[in-house]
Amino acid sequence: MNYDFTIENGAVNLAELFPIYAQHYHQMEERLKGDGIDVSPFNPRLDDYIAHWMSGSLLNYVVRTSEGEAVGYSNVYLTNDMHNGDLIAQEDTIFVLKNHRNGVGRKLVKFILADLKARNVKRVHITAMTDLRVAVAWKRLGFKAAATAMIYNF
Repeated sequence: MNYDFTIENGAVNLAELFPIYAQHYHQMEERLKGDGIDVSPFNPRLDDYIAHWMSGSLLNYVVRTSEGEAVGYSNVYLTNDMHNGDLIAQEDTIFVLKNHRNGVGRKLVKFILADLKARNVKRVHITAMTDLRVAVAWKRLGFKAAATAMIYNF
């Protein structure tokens, strides 16, 4: 199957992608529950997402089949590092539907990295949450482990 990788306005395609967003959240929620970490139910702050998409500080990358069906996405925030002013990127989400994961996620990440490099981004921060095995693939793409994420629930 062939795939197209695009940058789209998340405010425009929100209704189409919302079911994929929810599926991603529920898969992440289940994985975290398996580790004894509870998260609140899926209830995204859509007004904030839309404001960031419209301002250009949140990029919406979409994977589509050649027929136009959305099968994956990533939202990436752009900001300036508070310590040195560098333009940096922080991945909010990256997700590909299970029946389309055979190499598509790697291609999506490469597409994102090429776009961010063209925007003169200096660093990309990414977190494996839904499937921890993906970190191995990211290392193959040149990512380096730089920290350990910890969660404390009240």
